[in-house]
Amino acid sequence: MPQIVMYPIGKIYSPYKKSKDIPIQGRFKDDVEAFIEVKKKYIKGLKDLDKFSHCIVIYYFHKSNKITIKGKPFLEDETHGIFAIRSPHRPNHIGFSVVKIQRIEGNKLYFTQVDMIDRTPLLDIKPYVKYFDSREDVVSGWLDKHFQNGEISDKTIIK
Repeated sequence: MPQIVMYPIGKIYSPYKKSKDIPIQGRFKDDVEAFIEVKKKYIKGLKDLDKFSHCIVIYYFHKSNKITIKGKPFLEDETHGIFAIRSPHRPNHIGFSVVKIQRIEGNKLYFTQVDMIDRTPLLDIKPYVKYFDSREDVVSGWLDKHFQNGEISDKTIIK
């Protein structure tokens, strides 16, 4: 298989300096704001993104220095396969988040629902489209037992 090489298109600047401070998902801390700074040559790529309420941010877990095939997520004492959790310690260290767009100014995209660490390398941005990205009758595996009516059942684990 050929090697795949990717280069960051920008950087994510977050108020979270340590991984222990990051909520398990950004939607649990809606009021925290961060911004993405895309490289100057990609500014035109932001055109019309401000017409969307949300976007998908794809990034590199640059602070992860290991790969695991099984791991223990925040909500469990039990281990699960790496592809059944959202750990940064994945084979390719790729992360994604759905974030809420606040505004775009020049080469900066300001957003809330932040769940990444400061200075995270940005790989891509895609618009979140409810017609494509939302699904009905979703089963969320081992996570379903932790949520009731779409809300987390043990709020003590949310920072």
